[in-house]
Amino acid sequence: MNTHALAAPQLLWFDLTHDQSAADCSAAFADSCRIILVRELNLSRLSARQRPDMICMHYDRPDTLSLGLILEVKRSVPSIPITMLTLQHSEELAVWAFRSGVWDYLALPLQPSERQRYLKALRALCQLRSAHELPNPKQQLTRISELPESVRLTSEHQKQRPLQDAIHYIELHFKEHIEQQALAKRCGMTPFRFSRLFKQTYGVGFVEFIQRKRMDKAEELLSNSEMPITSIAYAVGFQDPSYFARSFKQYFGCCPSDYRQSIAAQPQSSDRATGREPLLSQHCRESLSLGWKSTG
Repeated sequence: MNTHALAAPQLLWFDLTHDQSAADCSAAFADSCRIILVRELNLSRLSARQRPDMICMHYDRPDTLSLGLILEVKRSVPSIPITMLTLQHSEELAVWAFRSGVWDYLALPLQPSERQRYLKALRALCQLRSAHELPNPKQQLTRISELPESVRLTSEHQKQRPLQDAIHYIELHFKEHIEQQALAKRCGMTPFRFSRLFKQTYGVGFVEFIQRKRMDKAEELLSNSEMPITSIAYAVGFQDPSYFARSFKQYFGCCPSDYRQSIAAQPQSSDRATGREPLLSQHCRESLSLGWKSTG
């Protein structure tokens, strides 16, 4: 009797954000899961029959007090897995989370591919747990079905392998100041060889590569959040918001405020329903077609 396996996973979604913005993210799972969104988590009310399949701890800017709740939940209901979602994240925070016993760690804003990966793993977990009492051979949960693109054994990836440690480090720390010499040392190269190989492999220099990462992240936050532009500047690694605005205009051909307005002016609901990206204003489209971003 496997009718329970057809039920959508139930997520108890704990909103720990400062601006109560978790509802926007949890809505992305509403078509696949049963969401219970709460601001205060009362663990004593989780009866055996009403326990959720997953507790989601949603942060924007984690601090010591709010992170301590993960440890409290883990001690109180160790049988319920925990997913941590956070807008502000780092390698150190992810390591801490997994050492504290979280089942999964999601960096926000969530990419569509990452959402699909998570849902697939969540369904597999629920199916495995619901079938636990059946007399089947012991099963194992497969968390990742295929290797990530960066380690597939193609000739192109083989070419990039000497720089994979540097690229991984940049992905995690592009918001910080990164010395090329330090990255070269991580890869076991001289700065000259590192610089030459980096340009040959990725078509742009080390500094420009990091700048593009910051600009792409800024574009994502402008499009998918209501963060003030000054906050976005700091969030992507700029110490001077004015310099951020100039760099953004050089990269996209329009200033951050114009870019956001061009996104807001489009019919967002229909775009989300059809899966299309919102259209930019004519000015921004023309600038992008002429800008150096298109040359990458």
